[in-house]
Amino acid sequence: MIVTITPNPSLDRTYELGALTPGEVNRAARDRLDPGGKGVNVSRALTAAGHRTTAVLPLGGLSGQLLADLLRRQGIDVAAVEISGDTRINVSIAEDGGRLTKVNAVGPELSAAESAALLALVREDHIGDDVDWLACCGSLPRGLAPEWYAELVAQVHSRGARIALDTSGPALLAALSARPDVVKPNREELAEAVGRPVVTISDAVDAAGELRKRGAQQVLASLGADGMLLIAEEGTWYGSAPVTAVRSDVGAGDASLAGFLGAGGTGAEALAAALAHGAAAVQLPGSVMPTPADLDPAAVVVTADIPLERPLRG
Repeated sequence: MIVTITPNPSLDRTYELGALTPGEVNRAARDRLDPGGKGVNVSRALTAAGHRTTAVLPLGGLSGQLLADLLRRQGIDVAAVEISGDTRINVSIAEDGGRLTKVNAVGPELSAAESAALLALVREDHIGDDVDWLACCGSLPRGLAPEWYAELVAQVHSRGARIALDTSGPALLAALSARPDVVKPNREELAEAVGRPVVTISDAVDAAGELRKRGAQQVLASLGADGMLLIAEEGTWYGSAPVTAVRSDVGAGDASLAGFLGAGGTGAEALAAALAHGAAAVQLPGSVMPTPADLDPAAVVVTADIPLERPLRG
């Protein structure tokens, strides 16, 4: 069983069109509405792969009710704290050429009581002998201090559960001392965390190593089109998976984390699963999560021979 917690979930509306013309009326060829938020996407990807999962999240207003309904329709157990604010709605515009424009709402502000209830819901009701991982994912909403994840990691570790953390900025840095079992930054988040540019794979390895020195037990670093790195006590691995055409990268990193955790959450095989899930996700519309039929494991290459001097694109 893998439990996810998403402190700032969303409804994600995606419009697909040929090309966006700013300042004009644009007509979408297709549109879809999906449950959103990083942990929500991890639960969706896990469910699509046949794993048991529960999504813990704060929900408010009609948008919160719709989000819960959409998740339950997908067979996902929902554990919610009712909040006074409305769950946010995000908008993505995907153009045929692969360009993606996103508008993310700020989201509601949680009160001290709502914050405490969310912590208690995880700690008291959703951490037990049958829970393999707790995935703590996404930005923190207004009202939650940067140390909120650190407190959660410490409390859950004391109960014996493993923690995957996918966040950034002060929330990531504050949680490192609590020794999460794996953190999953992307290239930009790595650079922000260490305060210097990441322009080569060597830079990414060095930055990930610094996060390990600060407390992370493993670092699963997403380098976008340049693949992924896994840096752990047992070793360092680099992997890549070819993608013929990117349709939408919304939720691709979340699908990667789901693949990694679903494959055990450690070692080269888990990295390969992460790459296969991420590559499949970017070829699907909106934030649709891949099923096993969408995966191409044979296309994934994982090696301990790291191409350190390779420059990163973009």
